Amino acid sequence: MSYIDLIKERARVDRKTIVLPESNDKRTLIAAAKIMEEGIANIIMIGNEEKILDGAGWLEVDLSGVQIVNPETTPRLEEYVNLLYETRKSKGMTPEMAREILLKDYLTFGIVMVKANHADGMVAGACHSTADTLRPALQILKTAPGVKLVSAFFVMDTQFKDMGDNGTFIFADCGLNQDPTAEELAAIADSSARSFKALVGPKPVIAMLSHSTKGSAKHPLVDKVAEATRIAHEEYPHLTLDGELQTDAALVPGVAKSKAPGSPVNGQANVLIFPNLDAGNIGYKLVQRLGGAEAYGPMLQGIAKPVNDLSRGCSWEDIVGVVALTAVQAQLV
Repeated sequence: MSYIDLIKERARVDRKTIVLPESNDKRTLIAAAKIMEEGIANIIMIGNEEKILDGAGWLEVDLSGVQIVNPETTPRLEEYVNLLYETRKSKGMTPEMAREILLKDYLTFGIVMVKANHADGMVAGACHSTADTLRPALQILKTAPGVKLVSAFFVMDTQFKDMGDNGTFIFADCGLNQDPTAEELAAIADSSARSFKALVGPKPVIAMLSHSTKGSAKHPLVDKVAEATRIAHEEYPHLTLDGELQTDAALVPGVAKSKAPGSPVNGQANVLIFPNLDAGNIGYKLVQRLGGAEAYGPMLQGIAKPVNDLSRGCSWEDIVGVVALTAVQAQLV
């Protein structure tokens, strides 16, 4: 059974309700039908019911069981207006502004539904930028207790079953923090270890990646990763973690023996922490597009409730996978 099939099985055990606000996207309509057919989650779509069902009919997909909420006609609009106003009034939000936003911005409407506990999570991004998808989540849901920052990760299911956890890795941060400090990199490592345990397996082995291994190069970028490693060892001593490591020293035991003898990672990393967003975003797309990996995300970690992004190049199958992962995250909140 593949990794994502195992996640779907977990999602079915305790079925959660996930919002898909991009109801004008055909991939989302196909995914919603498939999710309902497979029993992975309960689905809420936002928009005009007639238009959504017309689109489904044109695509010849069955949305039976999908709940459709029209912001213009829902009896809960005033409740949501008040919730958004109360959450954002310190930032200048007025009730009139809240109503206008909720009627026009389906992503914010979906986030408010999650905030109100009328849904367990949200998935979007098939036709919106990462910034547009994540901004309302960060503004309205906020961070989880005890979390230093919100970051983003991908679950990467590769063909190389002798690496990672049966070929599965977590890559972070590949979607949110552009140039994290050493302290932030250490916090991302800790959050990623938690995400690995929740979604992949019991033992995260974390590599703090760099173009240098153990001082083989000198540069402020190397110093940042080395300092992040020091901070992580100090603040999160329970983690199996090492750095700075080049990717081959993180993944190949023979190379690790030569370049980083005695490293606790020992060439068996399954969580890869990238030094900045350039490296992370480029890295995951290379592994996906040239290496044939399945990439699920960017998924948020550290936020109060599950909200996850999609690449605008995603397929409907990708949406199904991210919804399954979001549902499993929701089981753990």
